[in-house]
Amino acid sequence: MTASERRSRTAYPYLHSLGTRWADNDVYGHVNNVVYYSYFDTAVNAFLIHAGVLNPQAGDVIGLVVETGCHYFAPLSFPELLTAGLGVERLGNSSVRYAVGIFREGDDTPAAQGHFVHVYVDSVTRRPVALPRPLRAVLEGVLLP
Repeated sequence: MTASERRSRTAYPYLHSLGTRWADNDVYGHVNNVVYYSYFDTAVNAFLIHAGVLNPQAGDVIGLVVETGCHYFAPLSFPELLTAGLGVERLGNSSVRYAVGIFREGDDTPAAQGHFVHVYVDSVTRRPVALPRPLRAVLEGVLLP
């Protein structure tokens, strides 16, 4: 990924504040790579829950993660405040590819940037379903150009 492919903070239509935790640091003194995927998951699900289109405990439809990826540009560590930028790169019939950037407080350049793909399924049968209209409308509101 080149520097020109990195999205600035202002490129993301939704921003979610995150705080690093003591347990996020690894023996090298920085946030471990696997923790970034937790940040991605937190940002996506917080957005959907706050928008009122996801109820993880009682909803008829849930999103299952089928793919993630991340590019790391700068180390982060506890105790830092972060912002996750979120937008939708691709909206399918039953799937969504989210773009996520992780930013140090006050930085416009991402420390990490990646993607996160949900396939939406019936919460009981776990079979793919078409995105419900309210969910699709919310996701269309954060489509990236």
